[in-house]
Formats: sequence, C-alpha cells, structure tokens
Amino acid sequence: MSEIKKVPKRGISTYCFYPMMDVNMELEDIFMHMEDMGAPGLEILADGIIEGYPHPSNKWLDKWFSLVEKYHIVPVEYGHWVESRLVPGREATLEESLEQLIRDIKLASFMGFTCMRTKLGVIDEILNPVSNWREIIKRALPYAEKYNVVMQPELHAPTRLTDPMVQEYAEFIDKENTKYFGFNVDFGVFKRHDPNGIEKMHPGFEKGPSEPEDIIPYLPYIHCCHAKYYNMSEDFEETTIPYREVIDIMIKHGWDGYLLSEYEGKNHNDINHCITQVRRHQLFMKKILGA
Repeated sequence: MSEIKKVPKRGISTYCFYPMMDVNMELEDIFMHMEDMGAPGLEILADGIIEGYPHPSNKWLDKWFSLVEKYHIVPVEYGHWVESRLVPGREATLEESLEQLIRDIKLASFMGFTCMRTKLGVIDEILNPVSNWREIIKRALPYAEKYNVVMQPELHAPTRLTDPMVQEYAEFIDKENTKYFGFNVDFGVFKRHDPNGIEKMHPGFEKGPSEPEDIIPYLPYIHCCHAKYYNMSEDFEETTIPYREVIDIMIKHGWDGYLLSEYEGKNHNDINHCITQVRRHQLFMKKILGA
C-alpha cells in the first residue's frame, strides 16, 4: 500500500474581504465562497469578525457554530493582537499582555481554532517584537497547551527569514521544548516586485526578499502560512512571488499545513475585484497542489 503524499491544504483569510465586511458582505457570504472554491481552511481577524469581541454573545456563537457546520469550514487560525500600547506613554505590563493573550487563547479554542496568529507589539520599523516577548509567551504556554492552541507570530516583510529575530524564535521553541509556539510565514517575504509601490516609503525593504530555500530549516515550526498575493493575472499566475519554488520545497519536505489566501493588492475596496482575485488565487494553488 503506497504512502499518501503530504501536501499543503488550502484556506482563506477573511482579510481578503476585510473592507467589505458588514458593508456589502457578511460572514456567511465568505463561507459560501469558500465552500464553492473547495478551500475550507479559515483565518479570521477576531476583532473585525466576532460581534462583541472579546465577549461575544451566546446568540452570536450559536450562529458561528451553525455556519461552520453548514459550510464545512475548518477553523484554522485566529488572528489577534497583544496590544502593547493600551496606555499612552508606556508599554503594557507583563500581566496586562498575558491577560489579553489568555483571554484570546480561551476564545479561540472554544470557537474551534487550533492556531493563533499572535501579533505581539513591535518596537521598530523592521517588526522586532517587544523586548519581553519571551516572558509573555513562556507564561502563556501552559494555557496554550491546556486549550490546545498554537501561538504563532507572523513573519511579515520587511522581515527576512535569515534575520536574527527568526532564529531567536526557533531557539526559544527548542529551549522550551514546546509544540505550542511557532510562527506564520507570510509569503510577502519572498516578494520579487513591489506592485503597490510601498517599499520605497518604508525602511527595511532595502535588504531584499527572502529566498525560497530560507524556509527549509523552519518548516517544523510553521503550522500555517499566509499565502499572500498581490496580483493574480488573467492566466491564473501570481506575478510577484515565486510560489512554485516555495510550495515545491514544502511538498518535498512533507509540510502539510494550511496555506491561507491573503490579498494585499490594489483595489482592495472593490468587492468584485477581491472575489475575482481570491478565486484566481485558489485555482492557482489548486493547480500547483493538485488538490
């Protein structure tokens, strides 16, 4: 009996539709599109999706579970922030940060999510985290284990996968011998072109992109990725990121987490454009993955 080949799975971040939420789209509309595209894996931005966040009503939660079941959705990643500047003039204390994190761990687990895109506060333009991130995460690990949710900060451009910060995350995971902290690699770190013209306005991008092979040593620490895309052409190709090289590496090394489509291109406020782009992106990934 031949072994089943491991390949990444497909999903979608609600960020693709974020400007339209509660304007001309509701959560059920997104779920309908996801089911139609055969992309069941879901990432939400908690404060933008959960009515009454961080304390949703039972009525809203009942609707959530009903829609998840109706459209065969797999809750994958719960996007949230540990707000480090709630009080003007100072960073949040360890206890204040931990309180936010534990609150979201419990809610994410209750809603069925297995990962959290944990955005820690940053201290500079190249996205280094607050200095006490180790203490915050270490204190939160017992709760993550209890509720079976993996915390993972996002590695986002202009961060490079060869930056010291990434190695520090990996060393922390190894030292703590934990399965409940990792990181989400945003495919924007591999971007070869700048379709939105933002790089020249922000420091850090002069270092250039990460290379596809830079992801190899970190695959064991990655539970899902933001499959960032900026421009899907009419012939179903992403024109800015070397997708095939990255995904081929993932398949070769047996990585089978979720790739969550995340649109960050022009015309993000045009609902028809966004739907067209995400459908093209899903067809593009299906063609590469064969599933």
